[in-house]
Amino acid sequence: MESAGKYWIPVFNVLEKNYFVTLAHPKYTKPQRGNKTDRKDAKWICDLFMCDMIKPSFIPSPEIRHLRDLIRYRFKLTNTLTGEKNRAQNCLTVSNLKLDDVFSDVFGKSSRSITNYMLDHPCESFDVAPFVDGRCKTPIVEIQAAVDGAISPEQAIKLRECLLHIDELDAHKEKIEQEILLVVKPFSAALDLLRTVPGLDSNPMTAITVMSEIGPDMSAFPSSKNLVSWAGCCPRNDKSGGKVKSTRISRAGCYLKPLLVQIANALIKSKKHPEFKERYHRIKTRRGHKKAIIAVCKMLLTAIWNILSKLEPYTPKGFLEHRPVNESKILTKVQALHLLRKRGYTIIDDPVVTA
Repeated sequence: MESAGKYWIPVFNVLEKNYFVTLAHPKYTKPQRGNKTDRKDAKWICDLFMCDMIKPSFIPSPEIRHLRDLIRYRFKLTNTLTGEKNRAQNCLTVSNLKLDDVFSDVFGKSSRSITNYMLDHPCESFDVAPFVDGRCKTPIVEIQAAVDGAISPEQAIKLRECLLHIDELDAHKEKIEQEILLVVKPFSAALDLLRTVPGLDSNPMTAITVMSEIGPDMSAFPSSKNLVSWAGCCPRNDKSGGKVKSTRISRAGCYLKPLLVQIANALIKSKKHPEFKERYHRIKTRRGHKKAIIAVCKMLLTAIWNILSKLEPYTPKGFLEHRPVNESKILTKVQALHLLRKRGYTIIDDPVVTA
């Protein structure tokens, strides 16, 4: 069966109960140009399948597919929420209200209370001190100067509707997250292992998102390289006549890859996990920032595959072990100490032995 849009899903759900269905990506079943009809396409797919020339796509279990639908819907809600916040921010900007200069979160408690008061009392001067939380570090004088503006009736209508929509989206997102936590309960053991990976331990939704994309069973991927290739975090093979035409990564993993990139950007700044920082700086000097970040994503996927395959928590030993070099190198004492510090070693003085 060829995967085209969403039309294959209901047919696949019916057939998978009694048959083993091979779902093929359209790029592997392209017919000859100029000789294409639906009947000929079906015949061509049958011929390819009989010759064992179709690669089956990875389809997780129904439980993981249900979890994936909820996670992706939450992702869409987050995108819509961000867009609505940008529209509300534009209303404040064109009205000469610079709340983003004095508050780290324009939609936080203090800023939101000031905005609501200005919508309820238009064209009225007021003191912002009662609305500002005591933990706010910005001086009251600067906050008072930031609200020196006036909202037009048209902008007030737009801003009020944007704020209402933001509250509704927050409520919808909270309900979806509650349903996600109920659906993911049977996979709590695998999630506990995933949370041992650096970057997946702070927010539970991060580990759940990774779980929804790859599933807890790694038998579908013979090795970690297959998982990395499926996620689109490795260079493509495009070589002819001894010349490499392209090494760009594929477009696969459109939901998983951006999440891994965000985690990698955070890990390279962390001092707790020098294995990622070391790999990033070693590759960045030769290949640049983008390729180095994708290399860190590959490290994360390799660790995730080994964790779910061996059912063992994360350990950095495999990334920090000594690798012998092919040729001897001479370093000064300062360079050797700097290299050891980069690899996470702490250098202390020898203890003084007293007689």
